[in-house]
Amino acid sequence: DVQLVESGGGSAQIGGSLRLSCVVSGDHRMVAWFRQAPGTTREGVAGLGDDGSTSYAEFAEGRFTISKDSKNTFYLQMNQLKPEDTAMYYCAASRWVTWARELLESDFHFWGQGTQVTVS
Repeated sequence: DVQLVESGGGSAQIGGSLRLSCVVSGDHRMVAWFRQAPGTTREGVAGLGDDGSTSYAEFAEGRFTISKDSKNTFYLQMNQLKPEDTAMYYCAASRWVTWARELLESDFHFWGQGTQVTVS
């Protein structure tokens, strides 16, 4: 099966930066980052398809960047952080979706444990 382990969360000042990492093992297609703030539903942040195509939520465009290295570690670089970016961030992988413009939870079958990001 696919396993995902996130790291890199923590506290940041408004306007600061954080980089989240997700090590993915096992056969998978698209990988994405989601987030969930207390009292809200989980929402897609950014996705990276099999061919390198990316997709971003509107709030992430221009501030967040998803990437991958050669060792199957996926990153989410977050710049210009805002208090509303405070949330638990999850890495997720799809069994068969190769890319999608809209990030839907139902397309992702494997999830990491999450890493907390707090901006103040």
